[in-house]
Amino acid sequence: MANINNSPITQVQQHAVPTHSNLQPQLLTRLFLDLRGKRFEVDRETIMNLPESVLLCLFPNGLVLSRQSVALSDGGADEEDEEVYGVDFDPECFQYVLNFFRTASETFYGTSTTPGLLSAQQHLLDASADFGPTSSQNPLLSKQAIIVLREELEYFSIPPNDGSTLTDQNGIANDKLLDIKRRSGDYLIDKRNIFTALQRNVNKENNVAEQHLIDMLCMSGFDREDEWGYRALEPSRCCISSIALVLLKTGIHHYPNNEQPTDIDYGQMATAQKLLLFWRKPARKCWWDGMDVELPATETEKAATVKLWARRVWTLELSLV
Repeated sequence: MANINNSPITQVQQHAVPTHSNLQPQLLTRLFLDLRGKRFEVDRETIMNLPESVLLCLFPNGLVLSRQSVALSDGGADEEDEEVYGVDFDPECFQYVLNFFRTASETFYGTSTTPGLLSAQQHLLDASADFGPTSSQNPLLSKQAIIVLREELEYFSIPPNDGSTLTDQNGIANDKLLDIKRRSGDYLIDKRNIFTALQRNVNKENNVAEQHLIDMLCMSGFDREDEWGYRALEPSRCCISSIALVLLKTGIHHYPNNEQPTDIDYGQMATAQKLLLFWRKPARKCWWDGMDVELPATETEKAATVKLWARRVWTLELSLV
């Protein structure tokens, strides 16, 4: 029998495999985002608190909040280099969301110099069952709830059939048709009232469910005359993106200067709890809206009547911060 020590397999020099004390991916503490040329540095907690529907727009292919390369690095100087994520999302809309969430969080939890609303309602968390459900059953007692309503509006302009607005053999619009599209966008961007289009659809179709949606939102924090918090045309598209953020009315009453202990309107709280169905579970509604629109004259073009069709997609969700 051959000596195993002379085997070519056992004679191969064994090299020690480098070991790492920590092979687990390291969680990123902050992200660097490039939104259409504007840079943002956002910490991990802020990203995790953003609405699900906004995260899906920012990272349609998913977001990895860890870096395997960091875990396997040798601790060199390049370890501090951070990856910049390029994101096709309106930077002003993103800033609006960040500002609203930061203000809501500071008001509820307080700052280093100012106590927040949570401290004034702490006794509700510590109370017995006579004061209502505990925080584990009702997160609205210990978290700030924000209603998030978004609209994606795609519009289609049907110009007068006078032969001036045409497309070529490749489907490219001429200057007249492009002008009609631009003016249609300008007309729609000025229609900032949130519920006008949906209420028009309710009146047309006598849709009880849609009316109930409007009523529920107006009982929970919106007003029927509210306008979109941010609304803008998407570049190079016949599309308008809008978003509105409001604090959820939970029925928790805070009195000025703590004149009385904080108390709860349980009827309003019951209404607010219905919206917990949309926590981390965005709901969507889509409908078509058509109307004849009189586009005003400009310096170069006369007034025109066009048929304007809009495909509206609403996304409703609840965020807890």
